[in-house]
Amino acid sequence: MNRTTRPTTTVLATLALVAGALAGCANTTGADDLDRATPAPKGTTTSAPPITDPRCNPLASYAPAGAGPTVEAIRDRGKLVVAVSADTYRMGARNPTTGEIEGFDIDMAEFVAQAVFGEPGHLQLRVITSAQRIPVLQNHEVDMVARAFTMTCERWEQIAFSAVYYNAGQKVLVAADSSAESLATLPNLTRVCAPAGTTTLTRLKAVAPHVEAVAADTHTGCLTMFQRGQVDAITGDDTVLAGLAAQDPYTKIVGEAISDEPYGLGIAADQQDFVAFVNGVLEQVKADGRWTSSYDQWLSVLGPAPDPPRPVYGR
Repeated sequence: MNRTTRPTTTVLATLALVAGALAGCANTTGADDLDRATPAPKGTTTSAPPITDPRCNPLASYAPAGAGPTVEAIRDRGKLVVAVSADTYRMGARNPTTGEIEGFDIDMAEFVAQAVFGEPGHLQLRVITSAQRIPVLQNHEVDMVARAFTMTCERWEQIAFSAVYYNAGQKVLVAADSSAESLATLPNLTRVCAPAGTTTLTRLKAVAPHVEAVAADTHTGCLTMFQRGQVDAITGDDTVLAGLAAQDPYTKIVGEAISDEPYGLGIAADQQDFVAFVNGVLEQVKADGRWTSSYDQWLSVLGPAPDPPRPVYGR
């Protein structure tokens, strides 16, 4: 397929410096909630909506509670260990100037760490791939995963989640000269990349069976393959694609979102007390304006800050 001519070598670190200044291409704020109800005032809670699958409501988490034994153990250790991405711009990425990992997900992790210890300076980050998110929790290698983690019934059978802290939607990134308007209008056998072990890859195969799905370790791996001509498009959450487009001006994001992607903070299934504590932190963060401030800093390219997602309890 025709592609816009691009430099053969892309200096990602340099482009990352200007990522925050580049305009994004997404058409949605990511504010849509799965129940499509009228948004409630910030900080309010709701009971679980009707469950169509009697085995699970993926949005329902545990009601907030104070510090339990898991929090006490973390305090004794002196660090909250959180698994994150280091290459998902605007969500979790290493700043090439400072060397620090920063983004919306990182802010959420820092908010929890400060609530545990009462002061900054106690957050320890561990960089993982998307496919490692569940294993590191099952093996208790980390306390929490903050890595654009979509809540699903299948995942609830393996780990636990906080209440929703962000709603995203899956779109597709293509070359700037592409005539495609959505995943559905991509030509047959178009090579579309998505990270292995993600709902993004699974949904791609279901929604667009006419394309060739190509897996990579990370979205940055997909971008590298795209720039080398090894794939023709990249699919992912709008938050992720906005960061990729900021790194490559020869791209654009097209189409309406084909999914609702409710992000939750992942926690080990046997640490329900910690889930309840984290949910209390998230309620405070949403109510006192820190959630909106973080959105404005990292995700305003997607549009004005929406109301924070409403928590759903009842598990």
